[in-house]
Amino acid sequence: MPTSPLIHLSAAGVSLVVAAERDRLPAILHWGAAIVAADADLQAFALAERRRGIDDVSDVPYRPSILPEHAAGWFGRPGLSVHTAGAGWAPQLRVRRVRVDEREPDSEVTQTGAGRITVDAGDPGAGIDVRIELELAPAGLVRTRVRVRNAAADGEPLEVQSVAPALPVPTRATDVLDFAGRWAHERIPQRHAVVRGTHARTSRRGRTGLDATTVLAAGVPGFSSDAGEVWLSHVGFSGDHEHALDRDDASLAFRGSEVLLPGEVRLRGGEEYETPWIHGSYGVGLDAAAARFHAHLRGISRSSRRDRPVTLNVWEAVYFDHDPAVLADLAVQAAALGVERFVLDDGWFRGRRDDRAGLGDWEPDPTVWPDGLRPLADEVRRQGMEFGLWVEPEMINEDSDLARAHPDWMLRAGPELPARYRFQQVLDLTNPDAFAHILGTLDGLITDIGVAYLKWDHNRDLVAAGHPATGAPAVHDQTLALYRMLDELRARHPQLEIESCASGGGRVDLGILARADRVHPSDSHDPIDRFHILRWTGLLVPPEMMGSHVASPVSSVTGRTHDLHYRCAVAFLGHFGIEWDIRELAADDRAALQRWIADYRRFRGLIQTGAAVGGGELDPAGPALRGVVAPDRGEGLFTIVTPATTPDTLSRVRLPGLADERRYRVTSTAPESLGPPWQVPDWLRLTPGLGRAGDAPVLSGSMLRTVGLEFPTFHPERAAVVHVAAVD
Repeated sequence: MPTSPLIHLSAAGVSLVVAAERDRLPAILHWGAAIVAADADLQAFALAERRRGIDDVSDVPYRPSILPEHAAGWFGRPGLSVHTAGAGWAPQLRVRRVRVDEREPDSEVTQTGAGRITVDAGDPGAGIDVRIELELAPAGLVRTRVRVRNAAADGEPLEVQSVAPALPVPTRATDVLDFAGRWAHERIPQRHAVVRGTHARTSRRGRTGLDATTVLAAGVPGFSSDAGEVWLSHVGFSGDHEHALDRDDASLAFRGSEVLLPGEVRLRGGEEYETPWIHGSYGVGLDAAAARFHAHLRGISRSSRRDRPVTLNVWEAVYFDHDPAVLADLAVQAAALGVERFVLDDGWFRGRRDDRAGLGDWEPDPTVWPDGLRPLADEVRRQGMEFGLWVEPEMINEDSDLARAHPDWMLRAGPELPARYRFQQVLDLTNPDAFAHILGTLDGLITDIGVAYLKWDHNRDLVAAGHPATGAPAVHDQTLALYRMLDELRARHPQLEIESCASGGGRVDLGILARADRVHPSDSHDPIDRFHILRWTGLLVPPEMMGSHVASPVSSVTGRTHDLHYRCAVAFLGHFGIEWDIRELAADDRAALQRWIADYRRFRGLIQTGAAVGGGELDPAGPALRGVVAPDRGEGLFTIVTPATTPDTLSRVRLPGLADERRYRVTSTAPESLGPPWQVPDWLRLTPGLGRAGDAPVLSGSMLRTVGLEFPTFHPERAAVVHVAAVD
C-alpha cells in the first residue's frame, strides 16, 4: 500500500489528485481533465510512479509539493522564503493534519466532488506554522492560499519574504500566452514557447497594473478559443504581485504570489500572514477555461443578480467644465434615449477645475454647485435613472485643503514626497484617522445625495510608498486597507454598486472584483482597440462586468474616426453605455443609438448569463469574433469584425458554442457597407434585423459551429452583430 493517503476531487470535467503525505507537504499528482478511477487504480498509480532513491535512504527524487521546499531538495524558487534574524531560512515542514471539507480522511483514498483540502504543517525548530488550503470549486476552478504563522512565543520577528504556491501543469503544455500593455492599450497578447527556467510577469506598481498580464496561459501547441488543452493562472490581488511559470527537470508549474517589499511582513509571536488566492483553470480551449472564472464571479457578484443598467458617463461630454444646467439637460436627453444610470465624473468637488487640485476635498464645489449635488441627483431620478458619482479616494493633490491640514497623510519612503504622477500623491489609508475621514466622507455623500453607483478611480502607480512615520514599505497594508474600506461601504450600503477604474484597466483582478461590480477595461473607447481589450480581459471577467461604452465618432485617445454602427457593435457585448456628448447627435444618429439601446435592453439577459466565446485570434488576416451563448444553447449573440487588411474578400466565420443537433434562425444587424454589394452574402444583405421577424436562413448548429458562414472582409473596420435562435 502507498505510505500516504490520496485525495481525488472532481467537478465540472476537472480532476485534482493530491498525494497528502503523512509527514511531508502534499503534492498534486494530476490537475486537468476529469478521470475515472477506482480507489485501487489510484493506489496503483501512486505506487507505479514512486521512485525509491538509493537503498530507500539516499538521493530520493523530490516531487515538488504545493509549497516546494529547498530543504527537501528543490533548487528552484522555494515556496516559502522566511527567516528569523537570518536563521530558520530552510524550514523542514512536517504535516500535522490533513482535512477534506473539515473532516480527516478515514481511509487511504478519498474520492469526492468539489471540495477543499486543508493541510496544517509546521517546523517547531524554526517556530513556523503553515496552513495550506487547496480548493476545487463546483465550476472546476482551482485555487490555493497559504497562511504563515510565527509560532514562537517571543524573540525576533519572523520575516516573510515570499510565499509562492505551485500549481503543476503537464509538460505537454509547451505554448505560453500572456499579455502586456500600457495606458489605453491594455491586454496586448504575446505568445511564445515555454522555456527552461522561469518566465515571470512581475508588477511592483502598487496596483494590478496597466501592463499586467491578468492571466497567464500555458497549453498544448496551437491551443485556441475552442481547441487544445490549456491551463490559466491568476493571482487574485490588487497590489504588488507576480505570475510565473517554472520549467524544471520533469516539472512545469504556475507560481503565483504577492510581491513583498523588504521588511513588509514581519510577524511577531502569534501573528499571521495570509497570501491572496492563487487561481487555476483548465479547459479544452481558452473559452472553456475562462468560463470557470466567469462562473466564480457570477456566483459572488451582485452584478449578475439584476439587469445591467445602460449607463451614461459624462466625462468625455464635459470633462472638467461642469454646469448644472448643461448636466441636467444631458440627463433629460439620456433618459429619452433609454439610459438607466447617469454618472457624474471628475470635476464636481471643491477646487477641481483641472487635475492639479482638489483630490481629497470631497465636497461639491460651492462656486459650481451652490445647492450641492442633490438637485442634479433628484433630477436624474425624476428621469427614471440611477445617480452615480466619480471618486478617487486613495489619492490626494498637494494643492488641497486636506493635504495642507494633514501633510503627514501622504505615503513616502523618506522625508521628501515621491515624484508626482498626474499631480497626485497617495493618501495613507493605513492611518486610522485618514481611513476614518475618507470612509465617513464617502458614507455621507452616498447617504445625503442618494448615490447608487461609485466609479472608483486610481490614477497613479505607487512609487516609494512608505509609511510616513517610518518610511517602511506600505503597499501590502495599503491594499488591505482599501479592501476594508470597500467591504465597509458595501456593508453600510448593500445596494451600492462600485466600478473599479484605474487609469482605465489598471486594476483588474479577483481581489478587487470580490468587492466591485464591474471594471473599466480601458480609457480608450476606440472600437478597433476596444474589441481586443474586451476579448482578452474577458478571459477573466464575464461580459456583464466589463464597462463597454460608445464614445464620440473621433476617438479622444487615438484620433481615429468610426461610424456609429461600428462603435455600437463593438460595445454591445458588455455592460453597455455611452461616454459622449449626446447633445451633438444628429437626428438619424439619435434614432440609431436609441435602437441600439433598446436592443441591448432586450438581449442583456443573454449577455449577462451566457457563456462567452471567441474566435479568430490566430489569424490576423481573418475576421475576429466575440460572442455569448445561452446556458441551454437556445440562442447566441456574436459580434464579428473585419481585419485591418487581408488578401481575401470573404472568409468563413464559425459560430462556436451552439448545439449540433438544433436548428437556428440567423438574423443580424450589419452596416450599410461591408464591401461591394455583389460581395455581400444574402444572409447578411437580406437580414430582417437583429432578432426581428422576416425571412431569415435556418441552419443546423453543426453547420454553423463546424463550417460557418461566409463573411465579407473587403472593407476594414466593419462589424456585424449576429443573433441565432433555436427554432425547434
